[in-house]
Amino acid sequence: MNLKSALLIAATLAWGHAAQAAEWTVDAGKSKLGFVGSQAGSPFDGRFTAWTARIDFDPANPAAGKASVEIDMASAVTGDRQKDESLPQAEWFDAKSVPKARFEATGFTPKGGNAFEARGTLSIRGVTKDVTLPFTLDITGTDAHAVGRLPLVRTDYGVGQGAWKAGDMVALEVAVTVDIRATRKP
Repeated sequence: MNLKSALLIAATLAWGHAAQAAEWTVDAGKSKLGFVGSQAGSPFDGRFTAWTARIDFDPANPAAGKASVEIDMASAVTGDRQKDESLPQAEWFDAKSVPKARFEATGFTPKGGNAFEARGTLSIRGVTKDVTLPFTLDITGTDAHAVGRLPLVRTDYGVGQGAWKAGDMVALEVAVTVDIRATRKP
C-alpha cells in the first residue's frame, strides 16, 4: 500500500467516524413539535402526533450540520374537536392534497452560549420559503435538549383559505414550536 492510499483510507475512516458521531436519535415520546395561534383573541396551541426527524449536528462544527423533519399534517391536534376536524381540511392544511410538511436545515449558526439558529426551508401546502429557526441547545453527555420557536404568517403558506384568509377570526401570526430530546448515536 502506498502513502497516498493509506492517507485516503485514514481520511475516509476519520470522516466516517466524525459523521457518525454527529448523528442524533430523536426521542419522539419525550419530544413535541407544535404550533400556537389565536382565534377570536384567545390563544390556542396544538401539536403534531406523527412526524419524523433526522438530525446531524456536531457542536464543534455546527455550520456542517443538517436536519430534516417531515410532518404528517393530518396529525394536528389541539384538544378542541372543531379545530381538530377543521385543520386537515382544504381551507387549512389541505392534508389530503399535500399530506406532509417539511423542514430542511442546511446548517446551524452559533449565536453565543447555548443559542443557535438553523437555516433552511419550510414547506407547507406545497409552498417553500427560506426560514431561520432560533433555538437553544443543551447537551449533557450523549443527551441533547433543543427548544425553539419559529414565528411565521400562516397565509404566506396558504394556510387559511376563503373566509379565513383575512385574519379577522384567526390571527395571521402563528408560530411553530420545537421541544426536542435526542441521544447521540454511538
